[in-house]
Amino acid sequence: MARDYYGILGVDKGASDQEIKRAYRKKARELHPDVNPGEEERFKEVSAAYEVLTDPEKRRIVDAGGDPLAGAGAGGFGGGFGSGGLGDVFEAFFGSGGGFGGGGFGSGRGPRGRVQPGEPALVAVDLDLEECASGVNKEITVDTAILCDLCKGAGTHNNSTPTTCDTCKGAGEIQAVQRSFLGQVMTVRECPTCHGVGEVIPDPCRKCGGDGRVRSRRTMTVKIPAGIESGMRVRLSGQGEVGPGGGPAGDLYVEVGERAHEVFVRDKDDLHCTIRVPIVDAALGGEIDVDTILGGTARVSFAAGTQPGQVVKVRGQGMPHLNTGVRGTLHAHLDVVVPTRLDSAQTEALNRFRAASDDHVEVVTSSASSASSGLFSRLRNAFAGR
Repeated sequence: MARDYYGILGVDKGASDQEIKRAYRKKARELHPDVNPGEEERFKEVSAAYEVLTDPEKRRIVDAGGDPLAGAGAGGFGGGFGSGGLGDVFEAFFGSGGGFGGGGFGSGRGPRGRVQPGEPALVAVDLDLEECASGVNKEITVDTAILCDLCKGAGTHNNSTPTTCDTCKGAGEIQAVQRSFLGQVMTVRECPTCHGVGEVIPDPCRKCGGDGRVRSRRTMTVKIPAGIESGMRVRLSGQGEVGPGGGPAGDLYVEVGERAHEVFVRDKDDLHCTIRVPIVDAALGGEIDVDTILGGTARVSFAAGTQPGQVVKVRGQGMPHLNTGVRGTLHAHLDVVVPTRLDSAQTEALNRFRAASDDHVEVVTSSASSASSGLFSRLRNAFAGR
């Protein structure tokens, strides 16, 4: 028999989420191990019942007569005594009806429900940076288990019905007595005939073979929000694997990968690009229009005397934030290019410029070098770390 999760919390089947929460808080305060060290197992039962009844999918299984925590450890509550564990040893000494909650550690678990919740599914999709910036409706192909349309999840053929398993007599488990140095030890394991359900289907569905689900490949459209990043996932509720026995489907997760862009490098909501600046433009100053990721252009202006490695920031031209939509900053890294080949006219012009300039080649002090470019300090730190 499936556990009475409503009874464990002391609420009616139609209880609201608030009523369930109040009942759990009351019992949790009474049974918490810090208050009542001897009530640890009951505290775990209450916590498990609250987990089940506050999860819509698990609660649906309970209302359908199933047990979403069946097979999750001794009694389904993770008490630490699984099949063939210490519970079987105690049962061999104290009997199936003696002590320890009236059912022993290894007995009274009963068959698990045939209807079980489905597993989540994961699909990967690669997007361009422009698609991540603007958002996109993407068509994906999903290969999952879906509800059998012939038996509607019942697993039976026509009007046939499941029957009690002859091997375990409906218990979902079989017991065996083994001799050990402690004496006779009773072990409990899942019934190999019904696989713990307690029932078998003599005349299974011709399409799904009694599983209540079949595999199918389908296409669907997923809405990718603007501002999503590589590694993030979009959750589609109830679009994953249908569970055994036609149980409720798990969720489908679409994980986004981001293709490299030929111009921009992304850093969360900011974008970085490199602009090649000839030495003359760096000396005189200039500007350039950059095509942005969402269309339009952003004007990048640099002042006269621009130095190599300077960064110009243009706010509001980066990626949109996923939640707020506020766009980040475009960082333009200026790469000042010194010509390596000069013709005679260029050489003459530069010689005239040098003659008119007061600047000249010199060895500078460490403080001046550090203040201007940081080169000396970087060299000093590098040698200090040797």
